Amino acid sequence: MATGQDFSPFITEMDRYLFGSGTHYDIYKKLGAHVTEKDGKKGVYFAVWAPEAKGVAVVGDFNDWNEEANRMDLTGDVGIYEAFIPEIGSGEKYKYLITTAKGDKLYKADPYANYAELRPGTASVVTDLTGFKWSDNTWLKKRDEGSVQEKPMAVYECHIGSWMRHPGREDEGFYTYRQFADRIVDYLLDMHYTHIELIGIAEHPFDGSWGYQVTGYYAPTSRYGTPDDFMYMINKLHKNGIGVILDWVPAHFPKDAHGLANFDGSCLYEYADPKKGEHPDWGTKIFDYGRNEVKNFLIANALFWINEFHVDGLRVDAVASMLYLDYGKQDGQWIANKYGSNENLEAIEFFKHLNSLISGRYPGVMMIAEESTAWPKITARPEDDGLGFTFKWNMGWMHDFCDYMKLDPIFRRDNHHKLTFAMSYNDAENYILVLSHDEVVHLKCSMLNKMPGYYVDKFANLRVGYTYMMGHAGKKLLFMGQEFAQDSEWNEAKELDWALLEDPLHAGMQAYVRELLKIYNKYPAMHELDRGFAGFEWINANDTYKSIYSFIRKGKNDKKNRLLFVLNFTPINREDYRVGVPEKKKYKLLLDSNEERFGGNGMVRETTYQAEEIPWDGQPYSVAYPLAQYGAAVFLF
Repeated sequence: MATGQDFSPFITEMDRYLFGSGTHYDIYKKLGAHVTEKDGKKGVYFAVWAPEAKGVAVVGDFNDWNEEANRMDLTGDVGIYEAFIPEIGSGEKYKYLITTAKGDKLYKADPYANYAELRPGTASVVTDLTGFKWSDNTWLKKRDEGSVQEKPMAVYECHIGSWMRHPGREDEGFYTYRQFADRIVDYLLDMHYTHIELIGIAEHPFDGSWGYQVTGYYAPTSRYGTPDDFMYMINKLHKNGIGVILDWVPAHFPKDAHGLANFDGSCLYEYADPKKGEHPDWGTKIFDYGRNEVKNFLIANALFWINEFHVDGLRVDAVASMLYLDYGKQDGQWIANKYGSNENLEAIEFFKHLNSLISGRYPGVMMIAEESTAWPKITARPEDDGLGFTFKWNMGWMHDFCDYMKLDPIFRRDNHHKLTFAMSYNDAENYILVLSHDEVVHLKCSMLNKMPGYYVDKFANLRVGYTYMMGHAGKKLLFMGQEFAQDSEWNEAKELDWALLEDPLHAGMQAYVRELLKIYNKYPAMHELDRGFAGFEWINANDTYKSIYSFIRKGKNDKKNRLLFVLNFTPINREDYRVGVPEKKKYKLLLDSNEERFGGNGMVRETTYQAEEIPWDGQPYSVAYPLAQYGAAVFLF
């Protein structure tokens, strides 16, 4: 790891006090491996927390992995061992050899390492983070201005290793962070995405975990290059006006021998009682959120990604598993809290501490909860007894949407409420509507193959479904490949099926999503008032028999550039469909999902429609519009 030029690497009494109190927010500048000087000699300073160890040594290529060559000294009373090794520097592979109280020897990767050797190797690698020249100040300043709630947020969820690969390579063909940056920037700009959310960035040993079983919390994975390369990627995205969100996994960690589990021969990072410290379903360990040094490890880690890599948000994985002591457990497998209930009081306090700290220091950085239950006040302020997150993934909306879209259209009339229900609780939280990687794996089918009907009908269904998603209140997230209707489920071991874009239907879907995102970004009505009901008004939420929905989106200036959405979820043309409107004026057709360029049949449409003085849908005026089967229309007025 690395530090600034003014860094004094040796552990002080104040360092130990703050770490023991759980408030040493830049502890990563002290623990780990740091290139530095001592007594005029260049070398590397190592420090590791292992309070229950009998002894610790640094072993690596530089000493032929000799456990006697570089033993570490115990400093102070919190269990930190340290050592300075001269005449070594960046690029050295190393581990900590920990002798436990029982005399066992454990070879552990550095919990605070910034780099690791490429799997299947598990050693840490000394590196220096100070050399990169950032040039994204304009982005960072703009990010912290204004309310993030009112800004457009269209997120492209992406896994670097399976987005695109080098053709014909004998190795895995991964793009480096730099190569990926050069390709993805052009793609995101062309598609009008505002943010990218990257999964699988923190170092992890098993590709099939998708990065959700982390062993190197402070290290960007070496699969795609160095920390310097990772910085280049974020810097380039920022310079092109694209925000970067990382998936972050403070809920659990794997049992790999070189990782955090049983780190010094004791339950150091995990709860000691397996009823609190293990996930039976996942086979992983649960962090001890009641231990100050563990909380410090996690809170400093969140700040590390923001400070050192300039990330704009963290999507916190599996929040529900942290909040509930009985998550994924049967009776007898969990322990109630001191009040006899199932809330993890220590995790609640951890979130309040973490989120208030980050929002106070970085008003433009987003903390996003993947939380699947009805836990209240996820995005309320801690001082109002909330958890303090910026946004919450709307998992309820996602389940209802997918359940509805999978139905044969004849049964949709009986499930009409599935597409209206989410607006009834829209004021409860700050929501992001998500169609994430979790919805296109494990035999759930791709988004395209969830759709009913003939092949061409699947595309028409998906176009109207995406229109509903983009028009509905809430920020947006779509997993990679679904923007061009990937046929197959996601497979982390191969790239997306880009060849599908040679098919007009897939190319049409990509073009349609591009137009939706262009409209989403252009008009404040689409994103300024996402919480509550001021920015969303149903025209007709009850056309159950026809399975047609109509609504208006409004911005803070509710008389300018409003958008009317009309959505037909059946395979029946409605040549005489009439929709109520609030004013007698012209309504400009912005988008028609049935256009030939999108894969529709290209029925001729007018470009503007004059409202008539015919009351309809509880409105004083109305517009007659030929609504195609599975048709979506967006009007500007």
